[in-house]
Amino acid sequence: MAQFINRREDVVTEAIDGVLALSGGALTRLDGYPHIRVVLRSDWDKSKVAIVSGGGSGHEPAHVGFVGKGMLTAAVCGDVFASPSVDAVLAGILAVTGPAGCLLIVKNYTGDRLNFGLAAERARAFGLNVSMVIVGDDIALPDLPQARGVAGTLFVHKIAGALAERGADLETVAAAARHVISGTRSIGMSLDTCSVPGSPKEDRIPLGKAELGLGIHGEAGVEQIDFAGARASVATMVERLAAVMGEGPHVALINNLGGTSVLEMSVLAHELLQSSIGERITHAIGPSPLMTSLDMQGFSVSVFPADAVELELLKAPVTIPAWTGVSRVEPIAIAPMPDGLTPITPMPSNHAATRTFLINCCNVLIASEQDLNALDAKSGDGDTGSTLAGAARALINAVDRLPLSDHTQLLRAIGQELSQTMGGSSGVLLAIFFAAAGDGASSGLPMREALRAGLARMQEIGGARIGDRTMVDALSPALEALDESLTNAANAARKGANFTSTLTRAKAGRAAYINAKQLEGHIDPGAEAVARLFEHLAG
Repeated sequence: MAQFINRREDVVTEAIDGVLALSGGALTRLDGYPHIRVVLRSDWDKSKVAIVSGGGSGHEPAHVGFVGKGMLTAAVCGDVFASPSVDAVLAGILAVTGPAGCLLIVKNYTGDRLNFGLAAERARAFGLNVSMVIVGDDIALPDLPQARGVAGTLFVHKIAGALAERGADLETVAAAARHVISGTRSIGMSLDTCSVPGSPKEDRIPLGKAELGLGIHGEAGVEQIDFAGARASVATMVERLAAVMGEGPHVALINNLGGTSVLEMSVLAHELLQSSIGERITHAIGPSPLMTSLDMQGFSVSVFPADAVELELLKAPVTIPAWTGVSRVEPIAIAPMPDGLTPITPMPSNHAATRTFLINCCNVLIASEQDLNALDAKSGDGDTGSTLAGAARALINAVDRLPLSDHTQLLRAIGQELSQTMGGSSGVLLAIFFAAAGDGASSGLPMREALRAGLARMQEIGGARIGDRTMVDALSPALEALDESLTNAANAARKGANFTSTLTRAKAGRAAYINAKQLEGHIDPGAEAVARLFEHLAG
């Protein structure tokens, strides 16, 4: 797949220089590009314990993004998913280590352990006081003698960094880091693999599956499971975490593996807090991209049972944009609606035939969801089917609250329900249509005339006319033919909907921004929905 890079060989150095140039002078790099890529604090004076970490690139903002006062003193960067060399690590140690010593925080991968470990030995030969801790927080592969180090490493960075900033000695900082490592547990899940620059993308996760327990280098997970949405995914991960978590309150780090949208991450955070371990999570970091796997469409959850001191260290402020800070989990606050906007609920009433009629119409829209989304993807943002189906489901859920025996009030109630539950411009326009039709019926107009009055008001406010490539192209002729028969109305609606496929220019809606080539041959999804409704009524 195409990526916004120049040459594979230059991607890491160019990315680092981009970060440095925009750091406001807070970050510096050692000379030695491209073989030695070490980023360090510009203000570092070697008066305190230095905290050094690093590893392969591709996990941004880790590790360069966490270099700053109160976290890392330096980050040593390798190629994408490849450990930096011994010389690069040694250069980083020598550049930042003073009399107080240096702590290396290393994720548990063979290359990192070996290269950082040998560099530490060589640094000690220079007379430097260097300690090293190995992070192994991944619980996905319980049979491994040494677990991988993943996003839980950031708990270690923050607590060790805060202690070092306060002047703690190396022994104290290293002991605190080991304690954090001993209590941290992590697990990840993804719907897709990542795209390594310059390499073909591996396509190992089938559609409808999710991979559980995969690592941050794109390596395969422990198993592939059926994907059943956010709630089921979180529940599966929580089941594993719950089995190995300690007692008491925990801090959760909710990590975006790189390609998951902000919207999805917020849903996942919600599900985690509603899960079986939700009550034990008192604080959270994220949801944010903190230790990514390039563009992987996945997430990970790390938990740590921080005591009062450790929590205070996690909360210690830093001027590092990539660190999102720690939030206390609070009950959701709900404010009352402003005066005048609380809906006036009509008196519900039952009418079996109307109830059946309304539910059947709603089911037509629900059944058409995927087809209408596919049509909308040709000319809009691909959600018309979901928008209409969502409104239909809301109406079905509200049917027992509706005045089914009073059709005048029913039209108004449907308009009110749509204004609350149906998003986008189509929701507003249909709410106007039903509200105006209800007003027309209340003034004595027959139902057919009342519906036409609703259409006229919708066109007046929305501005769409026949030929503008909207639902009006099907709805207007259908209502005109309604005096003859439902069959004629259905035929008119279908003819109007098919007509929209010949229109290569839309004058309303999102399709107005689409070029003629993309529109030609595709029916407007709103018009198609109207046609299907009338065909159902006539059938």
